[in-house]
Amino acid sequence: MKILKQFPQAFCIMAVLALTGCAAMGQNVARGVRNIVLVHGAWVDGSGWRGGYEILTKEGYKVTIVQLPLTSFADDVAATKRILALQDGPCILVGHSYGGSVITEAGTDPTVAGLVYIAAHMPDSGESESADGKRFPSELSKSNAIKKTPDGFDYLDPAQFREYFAADLSVEQAAFEAHSQVLIADENFKGTITTPAWKSKPSWMLVPTKDRTINPDLERWYAARANSKKVEVAGASHSVYISRPREVAALIKEAATSIR
Repeated sequence: MKILKQFPQAFCIMAVLALTGCAAMGQNVARGVRNIVLVHGAWVDGSGWRGGYEILTKEGYKVTIVQLPLTSFADDVAATKRILALQDGPCILVGHSYGGSVITEAGTDPTVAGLVYIAAHMPDSGESESADGKRFPSELSKSNAIKKTPDGFDYLDPAQFREYFAADLSVEQAAFEAHSQVLIADENFKGTITTPAWKSKPSWMLVPTKDRTINPDLERWYAARANSKKVEVAGASHSVYISRPREVAALIKEAATSIR
């Protein structure tokens, strides 16, 4: 108390500086979009987003992860829109892999301010990812790793899962994912886009250069067609959202802070 009485002006200055510092910490979130909605792809669930989720939430973003049923394309779009309806303001909608098709269809929702595609498909009106994939066939599509159940659900051969889907994950983690796959209805890959959200909203694309599930050249082609901001992550696999969460989170933050 004696010090405060002797140096009241100094104390006031220190208090102002402290408050200014606190404000600066949350400045990026305050100036841009604070809500982030993450959508996973085929054969996995939303838990793979945990690394990016933790980075973004520590920086003040409100992050929600959609759990897709993978039972039909319409079901997956509906599941995404259900989460969008719970947002308390505009959001950045992010999709990985097949999730890119889902956000392309669901992203016309008025809550969506921008779209981020992570190693993802980005079809146009009347297109499906299965058809677009033929433009630049992937190594996975040329393999025998995709298997189908008698009732029409696809999965990846566990013995080949790491090779084609998760080459930059540890052997142990890839094995766990291979044996905890969420099977996807084969028809989902043929889901046709009605009105692509990227035609009316800004978009970003992250290309992992060692993607064997979707050809990186297809991802580059998508980005060029949509005039998306594109970044590439050298040496990353299709599971880049797990293996390189900092790079993925950085692109999401770029999208969130660039929208006013």
